[in-house]
This record gives sequence, C-alpha cells and structure tokens, in this order.
Amino acid sequence: MHSTPWLILAALLAAPPLLFDGGFALTLTSQAGIAVILALSYNMLFGQTGLLSFGHAVYSGIGGYAAIHALRLIGAGELHFPLALLPLFGGIAGAALAVLFGYVSSRRGGLTFAMISLGIGEMVHAAAAMFPAFFGGEAGITADRTAGTPLFGIGFASAQAVCWLIAVWTLASALLMHAFTRTPLGRLANAVRDNPARAAEIGIDPRRVRWLVMIAAGFFAGIAGGLSAILFEIVSADNLATGASASMLFAAFIGGAGNFFGPALGALLITLMSTAVATVTPAWPIYLGLLFIAVVLKA
Repeated sequence: MHSTPWLILAALLAAPPLLFDGGFALTLTSQAGIAVILALSYNMLFGQTGLLSFGHAVYSGIGGYAAIHALRLIGAGELHFPLALLPLFGGIAGAALAVLFGYVSSRRGGLTFAMISLGIGEMVHAAAAMFPAFFGGEAGITADRTAGTPLFGIGFASAQAVCWLIAVWTLASALLMHAFTRTPLGRLANAVRDNPARAAEIGIDPRRVRWLVMIAAGFFAGIAGGLSAILFEIVSADNLATGASASMLFAAFIGGAGNFFGPALGALLITLMSTAVATVTPAWPIYLGLLFIAVVLKA
C-alpha cells in the first residue's frame, strides 16, 4: 500500500480544523469527508464488482434517518450513547437495508441490476411522503447534536469538533474499504465483475458475492449518512433522491473507478464545485456535466 495518497488525504482532512475554528473551510472539509466515504462505498459496487447502481443513496439516506432518530432519543434522555459513535447506527441501518434489497437485486448484474436499483431508489424516495412519522415529510427530521454524553469529555457543539470527528471516520472507513479489496471476498468480487459466467463455472456464486458486497457497501454508505446527520442536524427525503446516487456515480467516473483513490478524488472535486464554485456562479452543474461528458468520451 503506497503511503503517499493516504498522507495527502490525512493532510487535507486535518489541516482545516488545525488552522480554523469555524467558517466555510470546516464546512467544506466536513462535506468532502462524507462525500469521500460515499464515493468509495459506491465504488465497492461499481469499480470492484461491476454493478452500476442508481439507488445507492437509499442506504446513506436510511443511515442518516437512523442516526437522526437515535440523536433525538439521546436528546430526550431515552438513549445514552456517545455521539462520536452515532454513525454506527447509520452503518447498521444501511447494512440491514442492503440485506433486504440486495437479496432481490443481486440475482443479475448489468442493466438488470441498474434498473432494479433505480426502481428501489424511487420506491424508497416515494415512501418518504407516505410515512411522515419516520421520514418527517417535506420538512424532514431535525435534532440537536449538542445533546448527549460527550466521549472522553469531548462535545460536538463546534464545527471544529465535528470536522475532526468526520476526518477520523473518513480515514477509518477508507482504510477498512481498502483492506476489503485485499480480502478473499474482494478478490471474488473482481472475478465476478470480469467474467461472472466463468466465475460460476469454477464454483463461485456470483449472486452471493454481489449480495455480500452490497451489504458491506451499504454499511459504509450508512456511516456517511450518519455523519451527514451530525453535520447538518437534519435529514430529509432529498437524502434518498436519485440525484444523490448520481453524484456518487459522477465521482467514480470523474476520478476513475479503476483506482481505489479515484472516486475519492472525484468526490473532492464535486464537493468543491458544489460549494466553492457555486458561490461564484449558479451554473456550476453545467460545468460539472460538461466535465462528466468529457471524461466518459475519453474513457
């Protein structure tokens, strides 16, 4: 494992909270860290297993809802749990949902999987309007991250503390996802991606491999959703929308799905365009679309 990309990622995440105690730089860094986790989790499906998904935001969105509801329980004194570990609620919820939806959608790869994932994404997004008690309707669900038990005396009222929390979770998640690529399941995922028919001939069950990878990817997407709930203190149906899944696909394409850090680079670029560039021109999605088209044409 080359150390240079890891050092660069660590520096990008650690420098802003060291240099600033608030403001735009910390918000940008926090959003970028969450986007990196999402892009890398998406690439577990797309780059490593060959699964084109249009519904990956479902797992991050449900993870966000699980975390925000847990945060509300913490604020009400009904649950005693350190906020620093709250993203685990999101990860578990994302993985649990992937167990259910993965069982249905992992039967086939290719276009079939893509269409099923799109249908699942639209179904869950539509369900948000039908179950306002859980999803909060159009307003979403809000909570206060200052409530709850500090971990080692550390609270998360400040943007600086939240940025450190996201930085730690981003590095830990990236390391675990990189380690996944070296596991037997990671190698089997590559085999299923390259030639599922041949993999089946030598005794590999492509459906089982796809399903297990979806569960792992759903867990990390849920972690990102939990971090987003802490950062913004609100989760709404927009977190489940197909557009959120599309941004993960863009990150993988723009950065390069064939390299582990490629989607992370794409996520950083998209976050920069949607925040910093958006302050200069409201037409930033046009430039992002042109960049995406250029990358696809050259691929």
